[in-house]
Amino acid sequence: MTAKIDRFLAERQPETPCIVIDLDVVGESYDMLRRYLPLARVFYAVKANPAPEVVSMLAKRGSSFDVASRGEIDLCMGLSVCADRISFGNTIKKERDIAYAYERGVRLFAFDSEAEMEKLARVAPGAKVFCRILVDCKGAEWPLSRKFGCSPEMAAKLLQQSRKLGLDPYGVSFHVGSQQTDLHQWDTAVGQAAKMFSVLAASDINLRMVNIGGGFPAHYRDDVPGVERYAAAVMKAITKHYGNYLPEIIVEPGRSIVGDSGVIQSEVVLISQKGSNEDTRWVYLDVGKFNGLAETMDESIKYRIRTPHDGGEVGPVVLAGPTCDSADILYEKAGYKLPLDLKVGDKVEVLSTGAYTSSYASVAFNGFSPIKTYCI
Repeated sequence: MTAKIDRFLAERQPETPCIVIDLDVVGESYDMLRRYLPLARVFYAVKANPAPEVVSMLAKRGSSFDVASRGEIDLCMGLSVCADRISFGNTIKKERDIAYAYERGVRLFAFDSEAEMEKLARVAPGAKVFCRILVDCKGAEWPLSRKFGCSPEMAAKLLQQSRKLGLDPYGVSFHVGSQQTDLHQWDTAVGQAAKMFSVLAASDINLRMVNIGGGFPAHYRDDVPGVERYAAAVMKAITKHYGNYLPEIIVEPGRSIVGDSGVIQSEVVLISQKGSNEDTRWVYLDVGKFNGLAETMDESIKYRIRTPHDGGEVGPVVLAGPTCDSADILYEKAGYKLPLDLKVGDKVEVLSTGAYTSSYASVAFNGFSPIKTYCI
């Protein structure tokens, strides 16, 4: 919570639920990453928070952008982002969307399968391509499944084949999982990528780029190291495995850039108990899984919560959203405790909610509108 957001909420008293983004925090997070990882080219992951104000501000600071759809391409280019600052990083693309991106000047594309590579060869001839490999996501609070990436062995064969199809085999990418808390994960992943450089060099294919994805954290309930330690771990891994012949480095931060910039303000709709002898209260908010807090699924991301009664005696709670869906429970097992003085109508703040909140919100499920965003 920044003084700027505090002042906005006090003076404007917006309808809840809403999310307030402090653009100064976004800018500071971007600048800090550039300071500690100066050799890397930053491609902001637009999906984390696609607010035009966020994208515009980062564009003015020099950021490039990782996009996943035609809509995100249009958003960036509509804000004067040049095509050479856009990477179409989704490995699952319609062929007509690849063609659309190519026609607009985009020349950098991800893939992880033969079929996707063949689409690129048909409608994006000569494009730079990079293949995403599967890596271990151990230590990530929001781990990624096997939906994205392929084995390094398959990736090497696909990159060899890509050149035969007229594409430019440019590099390798990976993602160690979102909100990664284990600094050692980059060493293993970079090591796998570096081996691919050597394997392909034997086939006279000289890869030039390693894309280390995202994974840098925001600050939720558990402590995490500072960005400087993440950057140091990344560079230590890259210099260890590449020596003096460093490739181009791309990083695709999302959560670490915008996560700490946002605060959701919500209203307590109901406080109840399920039995006369139960100590645990059920606290229902006007924000839930379907209108902003999707990452509470499986209680993966554990947000910090501020109430007007902090400092008083607390008791155990189950936190839930407002919809008529039994899945709309935020925290039941994570051991949350809130003040006993909390009452219906109180405003509470969910902190560090600048990433993967507004962009995940549904379109009026149960008649509850998607969360409104204010950028200040």
